[in-house]
Amino acid sequence: MAKQAAKKAPEKTFRLGLVSASVFVNDVETDDGNREFRNVNLQRRYKDNGDWRSTSSFGLQDLPLAIRVLQLAQQHIEAAEVETHPF
Repeated sequence: MAKQAAKKAPEKTFRLGLVSASVFVNDVETDDGNREFRNVNLQRRYKDNGDWRSTSSFGLQDLPLAIRVLQLAQQHIEAAEVETHPF
């Protein structure tokens, strides 16, 4: 039976209202050694019959918040890349 990977916590989450962008770090072994790659998960929370749920669907009113949390995530990733890979 295959062993299920444990869920990894995000490195950083940016949240405005009910919209959030979470940055996850993935370690990948390459020919040049171990390398980190960052990915962003964008979501909106909402209540459904009293239960909180998440979706990747955004209405017009959500878009400014989605854009802003994505900008913050981008700045975080750029800063991490500069620190990790100095030129």
